[in-house]
Amino acid sequence: MPHLNDATRGRLLYGGDYNPEQWPEQVWAEDMALMRQAGVNTVTVGVFSWARYEPRPGERDFAWLDRVLDLVHANGVSAILATPTASPPPWLGHLHRDTLPVMADGVVHGYGSRNQYCPSSPVYRERADAIVEDLAARYSHHPAVVMWHVGNEPGPWCWCRNCEFGFRRWLRERYGDGEDGLAALNQAWGTAFWSQHYGSWPEIKPPRAAPYMLNPAQVLDYSRFLSDALVACFDAEAAILRRHNPDLPITTNLIPDYHTIDPWDLRGRFDFASVDSYPDPALGPAAGADHAYAADLARSLSGGQPWVLMEQSASEVNWRQVNKHKKPGQMRLHSLQAIARGADASLFFQWRQAASGAERFHAGMLPNAGPDTRTFREVTEHGRELAEDTGLRALAGTATAARAAIVLDWPSRWALGWRGKPSERVDYQRIVKQWHAALWRQNITADFVRIGDDLSGYALVLAPALHVLSTAGAEHLARYAADGGCLVVGHLSGTVDETTRLHPGGYQAAALREALGVFVEEFHPLDEGETEPCRSAELGAFDAVDWTELVHPRGAQVVADLADDGRAAVTRNEHGSGTAWYVAVQPTDDGLDRILAAAARAAGVEPALAGLPPGVEAVRRGGTLVLLNHNAAAVKIDPGPDAAGCELPGFGVLLRDSR
Repeated sequence: MPHLNDATRGRLLYGGDYNPEQWPEQVWAEDMALMRQAGVNTVTVGVFSWARYEPRPGERDFAWLDRVLDLVHANGVSAILATPTASPPPWLGHLHRDTLPVMADGVVHGYGSRNQYCPSSPVYRERADAIVEDLAARYSHHPAVVMWHVGNEPGPWCWCRNCEFGFRRWLRERYGDGEDGLAALNQAWGTAFWSQHYGSWPEIKPPRAAPYMLNPAQVLDYSRFLSDALVACFDAEAAILRRHNPDLPITTNLIPDYHTIDPWDLRGRFDFASVDSYPDPALGPAAGADHAYAADLARSLSGGQPWVLMEQSASEVNWRQVNKHKKPGQMRLHSLQAIARGADASLFFQWRQAASGAERFHAGMLPNAGPDTRTFREVTEHGRELAEDTGLRALAGTATAARAAIVLDWPSRWALGWRGKPSERVDYQRIVKQWHAALWRQNITADFVRIGDDLSGYALVLAPALHVLSTAGAEHLARYAADGGCLVVGHLSGTVDETTRLHPGGYQAAALREALGVFVEEFHPLDEGETEPCRSAELGAFDAVDWTELVHPRGAQVVADLADDGRAAVTRNEHGSGTAWYVAVQPTDDGLDRILAAAARAAGVEPALAGLPPGVEAVRRGGTLVLLNHNAAAVKIDPGPDAAGCELPGFGVLLRDSR
């Protein structure tokens, strides 16, 4: 299986998206000179070039790309060659309207932007595979090309007729064909409710716009189907690319906050993960938690091995309500943070700031104002640092170890995104990121895991808002605790099975309920701005927001309760050789920090470096301790067993050999 090392060749990759087709060819020579000056050793080419490759149906224009790849190779720059299938040319939508995505309300999304394709469209799939075939035949052995980049940030969802037919095929594969399969589907979807029973397969449609709430089991299955359709597109392109050169690595770039594709289904399909991460400078130090989330997800999808930061911004973006620039030092800080958390590539969108188009106000490594700018000087200094600093170069290829893990579950994310739940204030992604950020603030590195993964290598496993949980999944978590692990479960976990049917006997799967030693009788969600004070002799006082429950201990010890009525807020239960905690409320950040810190101490999970000032991150990669100051002001680092005392500048980074 190809490896990222095949592309990095002992280097840390540095560069970004290069779109020379947007510029006159005489600009290309200047690009090469400035790339050499900036220390760029890698560019991503062709992400949005389908219309240039195929200006009319069946025509091909690769001559310009021949010149580009020859040029970058002659200048010592490697190329990550993208398949252009994320943005079909206008002629495809014009000639073949069924390739355009249709929303649940019937609105057709046209061309003139990007991502205007239906992944279930046979015409789209045929045309996409054809352009990939020709690209692979021509460039799979070009000396500049070091990896393939399939598509871009998958992908659009659709509710068209092609998806309708594909959904029924998918359902037959899941539940079986004929009358028996239809009976199994009716049972799984609970169609006795609201007179939704299906008497024949053609009656089944995608969950389109309806007068009132849709069937949650149908919507969850349709989400799975749409994700699988995007995975199938990846598989088709990857198969073509591997046939032409099985030794060339393949990846695709994911956005962690996108819900459209279950990234776990790509694990093992790509050779390593790539992510796009755009931490908001306006968040201050908290931007570091957001960036760490993306990094830890990418590393986890790569099986703990190095990964690629495919996109970040050198400064401001252009798609927020207010687009703040990165202050001096922040670009370097975020780049090195990704490397500390396992990245062997720090790449940007994009090399040269666009002069036209929807993203013309998105910063580039080379700004619109040219090379005599603060941003380009920082880009150049950082490129030199990555090439010359022996401490940074030694990180390439090494692992970032974690003894804590967080269960990340896309079906739970999908299921908690619909109407009909106990509170619209429940947001799965926000809750998971809050729990991850609590570990980040304590400098405890965490992997993400899929339910069913081997958990034996982790001393601490967190399961926040694990709403969709099968009986087998609940038993798996219970065994982990019984075998000596420390399990921390958040509210709304184990509430429904894989078909969204409520588990009987209380709002939790039986095996999980037994492991936690509690019984959840009722949900008591809170309004916006409403809080419930919690008290604890062990943890101190904190507030609950958004969520509380009526939960009864059944053998568990109450660690914290609600001050007003004594309902349990946090419990702890000895289960087998291990421990299972239950957090029945949504704590404020300070409360969650204390809860997870107590669980980590009990599990023997220690921070990479304790006692650091707020906003200072510590992470170990290989034999190196990396300290990152996410504060604009300098901070004093007190001496300790792993680090000498020093002053760390604002947005500063310090590497220490910790072997």
